[in-house]
Amino acid sequence: MIVVFGSINADLIFVMQHLPQPGQTLLAQELRIEAGGKGANQAVAAARDGAEVVMAGAVGADNLAESGLAGLRGAGVDLSRVVPADAATGCASICTDAAGRNQIAVAPGANLLARERQVEDGLLGPGTTLLVQMETEGQETERLILRARSHGARILLNLAPALPLALQALQATDLLVINEDEAACLANRLGSGVDAGALHAALGVTVIRTLGGEGAEAADNDGLIRLPASPVEVVDTTGAGDCFVGVLGAALDKGIALAQALRRAGTAAALSCTRRGTQSSLPTAAEIDAALG
Repeated sequence: MIVVFGSINADLIFVMQHLPQPGQTLLAQELRIEAGGKGANQAVAAARDGAEVVMAGAVGADNLAESGLAGLRGAGVDLSRVVPADAATGCASICTDAAGRNQIAVAPGANLLARERQVEDGLLGPGTTLLVQMETEGQETERLILRARSHGARILLNLAPALPLALQALQATDLLVINEDEAACLANRLGSGVDAGALHAALGVTVIRTLGGEGAEAADNDGLIRLPASPVEVVDTTGAGDCFVGVLGAALDKGIALAQALRRAGTAAALSCTRRGTQSSLPTAAEIDAALG
């Protein structure tokens, strides 16, 4: 089982020819409203890859709530630990351009009112993989990580965005997934190198650094793994990182070894880049299997 504690957003996606510069107003070619949020995206990615997924988070009592929950419902995610909050549902404004690049602004809203106690101890045993990110209140995430550690769950932390988290919580995780910018922020804090090997040496946990079009690298006690990027025609990179994390969690939860799990996650993320949208771009297990050949 996978338990995701994280954000649930409604995404306002503006399809542009070019991304706006500071002070510039451009007309979008199209507007789409989709479900999003790092937590929800990763939950949907894992569920589409065949995992049993429980989502814990918060939404507001507003018209955006159902938009934020629609993808989770469609993927069959258990929403019994999602609670209503006295705040607006989280919302992201996403501009994408013809080259597949994006600019994103996020208003967390109700996500900051999600509480770690929504995940009971019974869900945090050795058979559970816990996925957490940094779009909810940091102290709640820290407490959940430490409680999950005491109950024997596997813990996968996506340190995105790269906000401060207690060193004790970082070291209590099993796997840490970061991109290049997040790695640089963490390395600056730890006084280490930015590569996966240096961060693994500093923290003592498995570190996976995603490198965009260059693939990914991972470091654990067995050494370094390098994963080349899958060659695809990029249409939209929005949600690709969440796809990677969700499918990685699903693969590890099934007992797949790290190197093979990374390959599966990288293939899924590449597939998501060939489609527009956030959760709508996330591939199914059958699509990933076909791409892996």
